[in-house]
Parts: sequence; structure tokens; C-alpha cells
Amino acid sequence: MATSTTTHVIFPWLEKYSVGIEQIDAQHQGLVRLINALHAAMIAGQGSQNIGKILDELVHYTEEHFSYEENMLRERNFSRLIGHQLEHKRLTGQVVELREKYRNNSITLTMEVMRFLKDWLANHIMGHDQKYAAELRAQ
Repeated sequence: MATSTTTHVIFPWLEKYSVGIEQIDAQHQGLVRLINALHAAMIAGQGSQNIGKILDELVHYTEEHFSYEENMLRERNFSRLIGHQLEHKRLTGQVVELREKYRNNSITLTMEVMRFLKDWLANHIMGHDQKYAAELRAQ
């Protein structure tokens, strides 16, 4: 990670976020890196084009990760898959809406927005993803 990103980390990866599935943990860490990169770009006052690009990456990566996770959960017969998919749809909608608001200049990136993104991912991992991790470990 670049030095400028490291000095402005809003979301450090903590072991408690691990679900114990290597590919999922790696993808979660990728999402954390994107949120930290967005925060660093905001702090550095990097232009809207760079911030817009990071938001685009965040939306794309979120969609890819959720698709991968849902396929894995389907293969493992996770009992609450439908509810998890609905949560993914809601979360994806929130991140897409944030990007669109930024593109339309109806929102600026602030610490409040950055905290929302951090909480958005941390709460999902700790609440929803840890539930499927526990069920899959018990199988």
C-alpha cells in the first residue's frame, strides 16, 4: 500500500473480520483497501475524476464480491441464502446511490460519508457474513 494511503487509513483490517474462508477474506480486504484509498484521495484533495474512478471500482468490486459469495453459499447450501442475497442487493444499492450522488454533485465526500462506508462493510462482515461462516464451519 502506498505511503499516502497508509497514513490516512480509516478502516484497518482486523482479525475479527476474518470469516475463515481465504478467498472471501481476500475479497473483503480488497474492499477495505478501496475504502481506504477513497479516504486517502479525499484527504489529499485529489480531483473528482480520481475519486470517481475509485467509487466506480468500489461498486464493481462490491458486485463481483457479492456474486462470488452468493455462488459459494449456494454451493454450500447456506440456510439463509435468500435473506443474504437481499442484504447484498440493499448494500449494492447504497453504494451505487452514493456513486450517483457524487457524480451528480449532490453529495461531497466527507468524513461522515467515509464513516458510512466503513460501517457499511464492517457491519455486513460482522453481522451477516459471520453468521454464514459459523454455519459453514458447523457443516
